[in-house]
Amino acid sequence: MELTLEIITILFFVAGLAGFIDAMAGGGGLITLPALLAAGVPPTQALATNKLQSSFGSFSASWYFVRNGIVSIKEMRLAIGCTFIGSAIGAEAVQYIDAGLLTSLIPVLLVAISLYFLLMPKTKAQTGQAKMSQAMFALCVGGGVGFYDGFFGPGTGSIFTVCFVALGHFSLVEATARTKVLNFTSNIAALLFFILAGLPVWELGLVMAVGGFIGAQLGAKVVVTKGQKWIRPLVITMSMLMAIKLLWQEHAQSVLSLFS
Repeated sequence: MELTLEIITILFFVAGLAGFIDAMAGGGGLITLPALLAAGVPPTQALATNKLQSSFGSFSASWYFVRNGIVSIKEMRLAIGCTFIGSAIGAEAVQYIDAGLLTSLIPVLLVAISLYFLLMPKTKAQTGQAKMSQAMFALCVGGGVGFYDGFFGPGTGSIFTVCFVALGHFSLVEATARTKVLNFTSNIAALLFFILAGLPVWELGLVMAVGGFIGAQLGAKVVVTKGQKWIRPLVITMSMLMAIKLLWQEHAQSVLSLFS
């Protein structure tokens, strides 16, 4: 793998676009991971390098939301702890468990998430009491989705967001802000395992991290200023694209064989 200035520059801007989209709706990995593979980075190193750069993007968005008072780290400390532990366990478990079942189930879940956001009432905030206590939400959603992110990953942001809206009764803006905090947490936990294994391509990952950081700052700003008007269609679009991508990866061979 030869890293030319042209490749590095292209990946910098790719990461910036991915960071912008990811801050609002998740799914930035749909853009960066294929770009890394196209640049000639081996699959395991591409996954690790993508996690490295996306950690900076999710930190950037989280920092923006915390700095602007949209989310409180203190209020989320239990969910952060459960998410970190869940993601660490998932990153370890993926070495021993077949991910085939998840590959089949996640596209269905992503389509369901798209339909939820498509059909949900266009209100500024959800009404009524949260359906779970903070401790139960932290354990079930933080720990469970954190485990999934460390184990597999696609659609994590969308899953977190729909849980915050449906179970926590947060507005879409508040849910997106909280999602980024937990996304950053699960990213860091999984990244530690990749670093210990010596997998990230540091030069490329850090250059992309700068692009992702800048893009995520801009995306987070759009969330605050434009709110639900932009988030809802992007969550729907990115969830559907992730579902299509996963279904294609799973069934591409069968489809192509029909035409051969």
